Amino acid sequence: MSVLTDSQVLTRARHTGRRREITVTTVLVAGIVLTLALSLSFGDFQIPLRDVVLTLIGQGDTADNFIIVELRLPRAVTGLCAGLALGLSGAIFQALLRNPLASPDMIGVNQGATIGAVIASIGLGVSGFALSASALAGAVIASTLIYVLAWQRGIVGYRLILVGIGVAGASSSVVSYLLTRADVSVAADALVWLTGSLNGSSLEQFWPLLIALVILLPLTALTARPLPVLQLGDDTAAGLGVPVERSRRLLLACAVGLTGVAVASAGPVAFVAFVAGPVARRLIPTKGAALVQAALVGSLLMLVADFAAQHLLWAQMPVGVVTSLVGAPYLLYLLARANRIGKGG
Repeated sequence: MSVLTDSQVLTRARHTGRRREITVTTVLVAGIVLTLALSLSFGDFQIPLRDVVLTLIGQGDTADNFIIVELRLPRAVTGLCAGLALGLSGAIFQALLRNPLASPDMIGVNQGATIGAVIASIGLGVSGFALSASALAGAVIASTLIYVLAWQRGIVGYRLILVGIGVAGASSSVVSYLLTRADVSVAADALVWLTGSLNGSSLEQFWPLLIALVILLPLTALTARPLPVLQLGDDTAAGLGVPVERSRRLLLACAVGLTGVAVASAGPVAFVAFVAGPVARRLIPTKGAALVQAALVGSLLMLVADFAAQHLLWAQMPVGVVTSLVGAPYLLYLLARANRIGKGG
């Protein structure tokens, strides 16, 4: 029986990891396509999948075209893109800070975007691109404040998380105050949005999100190149010639932008960014941050949660309620695990 050399064992392990990565990515994409098709097919008026396809390629009848293209498609593609942005941003934060609790909805970035969107919608009555820009501005201001307050000759993950939790609490108080000053009907609508909802999604909300992703995704791919080295630690990365703080700031800026545009389009949907990264890393344990797979998990989670919120529960609910039902037990598990092993992750 032949004995494998070290290089042959390494090559075999790489091939096995590559096959698993391709398989997981293919399954996630197939799940997204299937869930997207079901979202367009199911509703008060059931439309066969064949007619859904015909309508999407421009050969459907007028009624199907109105139901699918005007009513259901904006909600589905907004959920897909917002989930992708949240999943990717959460994986970046967690990998960069090397802590599973460091997702944007835990450290105040979501809440900063929420303040920007609430001020713009309630105070100024804006929507569409202006609303997205306001949410993005809120996320940038909040994340800059967190970064400055957490800075002490560099950034340490647990300190940034603690500062972020404080900023998140303060931001939630500001949002609550703004709601008490708003008209009752406007405040009621805002509360639904603050839960994280795709109800009433329109192409007007979708286009700014799509344009932002077209810009942010290539930038993220470019700035994420040194991420595997950064995960080895600041000293090791600096020793290998990586400009640590500049690389970290660029990656955080991309993650903040992704969070801001996602919150502007779908509200601060809880736990998608928090759960997507760990799920992707469990599926491909040898891939490191697994950013692509985390983005796909985020999209799939958002689409499945929205489908369940519309059709599988006793009443229609905001998508954020369903994602919270999934994410809250996972948060409790992480906290219990951290308490057991005596560290934050």
